[in-house]
Amino acid sequence: MNKNLSTKGCSRFNLGMSQILQCEVILDYLWQLGLFAGKALLVVVAIVTVLMVFFGLLMRQRGLHHLEIENLNEKHKDLADLLKSQILDKKDLKAEKKKNKKAEKDKIESQVEKKRAYVIDFDGDIRASNVNCLREEITTVLRVCRPNDEVIVRLESSGGLVHSYGLAASQLERVKREKIKLTVCVDKVAASGGYMMACVADQIIAAPFAILGSVGVLAQVPNFHRLLKKHDIDYQEITAGEYKRTISVLGEITPQGKEKFMEQIGDTHELFKEYVATHRPQVSLSEIATGEHWFGLRALKMKLADRLDTSDSYITSLEKDFDIYRVAYAAKKKLSEKIASAVQISLERILEKILSQTQRFL
Repeated sequence: MNKNLSTKGCSRFNLGMSQILQCEVILDYLWQLGLFAGKALLVVVAIVTVLMVFFGLLMRQRGLHHLEIENLNEKHKDLADLLKSQILDKKDLKAEKKKNKKAEKDKIESQVEKKRAYVIDFDGDIRASNVNCLREEITTVLRVCRPNDEVIVRLESSGGLVHSYGLAASQLERVKREKIKLTVCVDKVAASGGYMMACVADQIIAAPFAILGSVGVLAQVPNFHRLLKKHDIDYQEITAGEYKRTISVLGEITPQGKEKFMEQIGDTHELFKEYVATHRPQVSLSEIATGEHWFGLRALKMKLADRLDTSDSYITSLEKDFDIYRVAYAAKKKLSEKIASAVQISLERILEKILSQTQRFL
């Protein structure tokens, strides 16, 4: 009896040792496998990191500046062909393709070099932030422009800082100095600083209800001096020069400071009027320099515009005689710059909504 129990006990012990050994083998295998996987992962991470750094540096060198060029003739043709492929039957579609091939062949055989038109878009905010792109676009286009070519600027801006829009207008003057035809198309709005840019053009084309004009100067300076005084808060401005600071947000507004500030605003307005008169002598300054704006239909009568049309209609009307290219320059921005720019744009749009008076059809 005892012998049998002893035998059973030994068997159980041997079985238990065998299971323990098996577990140890499995654990050792898993440990080795984990080490291998960890090493492989580290190698992969290292390779990916090196590749990311390499391509990052490569893109940083190559991608700081980017120029988009789009052939609008081909774009419009491709879109039309796409529509035809859906609405024409096989017989008509085949005839259309044959006709297009013949036209292309005749074009090659004729060897007639078409004129070129370069389309630049300017969407202006208060600070005319796109002026940096505009200067690069103008510089690039002027390097390839020929005397019979044309530069078309699709302009949209309700104005902003005087010096910023002064620089933007000066960029367009560069085209005029090179004796290249400059056309400005206004589909929505070119007011105040926006019109300062538009008036440089050889011709201004406006949509019937585009807003033009607003040849005036506006300055808004909130003042908290009385609030600070009410709460016994001292504020001092230390300046050198009698008119270094005329009106400020926190300082006291003096009669002398206010008078000088109004004088500066008036002088800026005079410069604005002189600039418009220089580039569009056909306008009557006494009528258009009141700070008012007009819709395209009225602006044409005021000679603020030369013809009524949309940019789309004008550009497509040139396709027979011109090769038309849209040119857009973009500088790559860091993530922090993109976030800061987005916040700035949002704040500016809120400010524009607060300060602007818009006419709406209800």
